Amino acid sequence: MRALCGVLAILTVVAANPSAAEPRAEADLDWWKTAVLYQIYPRSFKDSDGDGIGDLNGITEKLEHLQDIGAAGVWLSPIFKSPMADFGYDISDFRDIDPLFGTMADFDKLVDKARDLDLKVILDFVPNHSSDEHEWFVKSVRKEENYTDYYTWHDGKNNGTHQFPPNNWQSVFGGSAWTWNDERKQFYLHQFDPKQPDLNYRNPEVVKEVKDILQFWLDKGVDGFRVDAIPHLFEPPADGRPDNETSAPTNLNETYEMVVEWRELLDNKSREENRTRVLMLEAYGTLDQTMRYYGTSSAPG
Repeated sequence: MRALCGVLAILTVVAANPSAAEPRAEADLDWWKTAVLYQIYPRSFKDSDGDGIGDLNGITEKLEHLQDIGAAGVWLSPIFKSPMADFGYDISDFRDIDPLFGTMADFDKLVDKARDLDLKVILDFVPNHSSDEHEWFVKSVRKEENYTDYYTWHDGKNNGTHQFPPNNWQSVFGGSAWTWNDERKQFYLHQFDPKQPDLNYRNPEVVKEVKDILQFWLDKGVDGFRVDAIPHLFEPPADGRPDNETSAPTNLNETYEMVVEWRELLDNKSREENRTRVLMLEAYGTLDQTMRYYGTSSAPG
């Protein structure tokens, strides 16, 4: 999805029993310690209905094959409802399946068959931003009800004749990370595409919304999530940044704290059903920043 530099790692933060840290025979290890996951980009994997686009039913048809080749589970690239401005990483409904790939009933069938075959199902999850077509953003533009601060808005700077972004932060994709919205008369932050406005995690309502979404899919039977672009989750206040700072600082303390809260949610589900769930984080930065996501034995990440 993105060209990135620095230390890049997909690390696993696991909801599991801490006593499992002692060396044991492979047969006794929890599934995530030995699992090989098969990543699937649904659009190009298997077309079940002849429309030229891979779909969930196509994946379901191939689960036995994945089992035969030794995969312990599947990691699905985004399948949520999306305008597809960024290959599904711009999500307009976090609780629904994009019609390109099928229906929620198709997803339920995939999960049921995977469970019958003892295969895990991991979803790509994109918490940093939504699509600008998500109802949250539409309502935020209009300053409706509680949605006014669901995203990061700023008046910007004015020289008397023109409005300018509040700072020189650049998008990962190039160009300013700020786009002017003519209806609201403010800039909004997007660390990726302008079609992907950043959610404001300093708003407790946003934090609750995202936890509820994770819980929704856990209740659907998924075994965990690969979390996209986690270093960008929080950024410092936009005002007063130096002119030579061309990207928003990443891996802020609040990001690590949010991951711990998500882990607690998965831990609770794991205990409730006696079945381990996992978080895999796309964590890029310095080695110290990346390792911090793992936490310690006394304070797991």
